[in-house]
Amino acid sequence: MTRIHVSTFKAPKGTYDLLPSNSATYLAVRDAIAAPLRTSGYGYVETPGFEDVNLFARGVGESTDIVTKEMYTLTTKGGDELALRPEGTASVLRAALEANLHKQGNLPVKLWYSGSYYRYERPQKGRYRHFSQVGAEAIGAEDPALDAELIILADQAYRSLGLRDFRILLNSLGDKECRPVYREALQTFLRGLDLDEDTLRRAEINPLRVLDDKRESVQNQLTDAPLLRDYLCDACKAYHEEVRALITTAGVVFEDDPKLVRGLDYYTRTTFEFVHDGLGSQSAVGGGGRYDGLSEMIGGPALPSVGWALGVDRTVLALEAEGITLDLPAATSVFAVALGEEARRVLFGKITELRRAGVAADFSFGGKGLKGAMKDANRSGARFALVAGERDLAEGMVQLKDMESGEQQAVALDELVDAVKAKLA
Repeated sequence: MTRIHVSTFKAPKGTYDLLPSNSATYLAVRDAIAAPLRTSGYGYVETPGFEDVNLFARGVGESTDIVTKEMYTLTTKGGDELALRPEGTASVLRAALEANLHKQGNLPVKLWYSGSYYRYERPQKGRYRHFSQVGAEAIGAEDPALDAELIILADQAYRSLGLRDFRILLNSLGDKECRPVYREALQTFLRGLDLDEDTLRRAEINPLRVLDDKRESVQNQLTDAPLLRDYLCDACKAYHEEVRALITTAGVVFEDDPKLVRGLDYYTRTTFEFVHDGLGSQSAVGGGGRYDGLSEMIGGPALPSVGWALGVDRTVLALEAEGITLDLPAATSVFAVALGEEARRVLFGKITELRRAGVAADFSFGGKGLKGAMKDANRSGARFALVAGERDLAEGMVQLKDMESGEQQAVALDELVDAVKAKLA
């Protein structure tokens, strides 16, 4: 009786393993989101997967769900309180400040990043405890053109993937001049509603967060809530109108959403969200905005900044919802099948040559016979199989089989690389 060994370990709840062939799509999505950033002056930055817990408590906001309910925290043997990063902006800004990038004379400092983030949430489709994002931050300049640039670049990235059924929601959250007046008006309104104790407590700390409450029982009571756009000062109104005008001129379609607040405390003025209606309740695929006061919150100088993060996982779900299959390059173009030891040595050398010439090539490992090796060639998805035995080698030839048509032709060994490249061109 054959015993089947099954691993006793599984991926933690709310996480997933990214495996071939799905991983090729994820990599393509990351590359597509990053591509417009790379040609727009954004340099790559990578930060640690964990940070001082206070970086997020101060920056993201102590009243947010992320900090109060969703952060993974740990205490090191040395007594340091750390948190797995729940988002990217605070980490990237911390890194820029620590390296004094803002003092090198070129403002804004434009950075992009890609990585994994962690939140202890109730797992469901489109919401994971470990998720992947690509983000961009422009640090150290207050300019509506910068806000517009980032929105346009995200739109460009999504359209390059073939996505069409996404919407851009846009709002302004005002600044330290006009938001306190609105905050007071909103708090007065919220105190008159039938809300639970936790929500009322949140209303006293940060009333804008209540607008972001997804519960129907809360949303139904917010129909007549005062809107921030009615409280914007002249400077914030003018700034927002300029952002809207620049985006419109670029041909990017957006919707004004006066109730859009986003889930983090650090946002000021421009705030935006990318949503896809094919994703159900988890419709946001990305978003961002301006965070002019965050640098000071985490101990830095005044550095007005703007940025966004787009979810790789949710972008993949959006592609699935629209039935889009990305045109990915073949993982393997040529698969070598060697018959006999001499052929193994020769073909292994030829596979190495092909790879060095930029051709995706693989080899039948494990000393299988012709039948088993050709099955491997089929499974690999290779366009061509490279087959050779002792007789072929004696004649200085190899057989190149087209796996689509089944046609086979003899090719001289010393002409193989050029012949394969010509057929794949």
